[in-house]
Amino acid sequence: MLDNGFPLATESNILKELIKPPTILRSVVNSITGSSNVGDTLPTGQLSNIPWRRAGVKYTNNEAYFDVVEEIDAIIDKSGSTVFAEIQGVIDACIKLSGMPDLSLSFMNPRLLDDVSFHPCIRFKRWESERVLSFIPPDGNFRLISYRVSSQNLVAIPVYVKHSISFKENSSCGRFDITIGPKQNMGKTIEGITVTVHMPKVVLNMNLTPTQGSYTFDPVTKVLTWDVGKITPQKLPSLKGLINLQSGAPKPEENPSLNIQFKIQQLAISGLKVNRLDMYGEKYKPFKGVKYVTKAGKFQVRT
Repeated sequence: MLDNGFPLATESNILKELIKPPTILRSVVNSITGSSNVGDTLPTGQLSNIPWRRAGVKYTNNEAYFDVVEEIDAIIDKSGSTVFAEIQGVIDACIKLSGMPDLSLSFMNPRLLDDVSFHPCIRFKRWESERVLSFIPPDGNFRLISYRVSSQNLVAIPVYVKHSISFKENSSCGRFDITIGPKQNMGKTIEGITVTVHMPKVVLNMNLTPTQGSYTFDPVTKVLTWDVGKITPQKLPSLKGLINLQSGAPKPEENPSLNIQFKIQQLAISGLKVNRLDMYGEKYKPFKGVKYVTKAGKFQVRT
């Protein structure tokens, strides 16, 4: 909400009190009475020192859930060495608690977090001194913090790729052979794996055989997509076969790079773990839960 062009209110809870969200019943009543969804009174939160939380919140089931979502960006060179690696992480919260709860969220290893960005509800001095997130939460869904793990020796690369892509001089064909597998025994399944390769312009078609999943090649855009699915160490998926090239075309100057997407449930690849969540100011016991997800961001393997 703007006042004379300047931001006046940005918290969703305050905006919902100022302008009630539309419902079928409210729309019918408004059409009969000629009224609008705009509130008649100033929200109580606007005048308090915690404007992100509305007053009088009540729930039958009180619950607090947190999602730790990490994306790993990496560049792996031809020999398998890590050129660049970084983790971008967020903690998203879904808080449905009655009254005015005061929460403290602690971690097993908070020192590994860099460049942390906080929701305004976080007490920054408590974080600076104890590395504990202390806050009175907004009601509903919100982003608690975002962070980076930029120290390359702390970033674990979860997958490896064995690759052999070759083009012969003065030949109308080439060879394509890639195998993907888990790099370390994390005890978690790597799923949702997709490998995308932008092939050179001289490639006409590709005749490949996957041991798992399916592949497509677009002869117009020259994009190869291999939908692998999930992998297990017992049987590593591979994709191999022939590359058909334009007759008489020069050999491509460089091999294409592999862009990989994947997801790992119940794992934060940085090693971040929530220790405990404590609540003060209210007497009930809420339901609590934490979910971890690791996803590939810009993950590239050079061949």
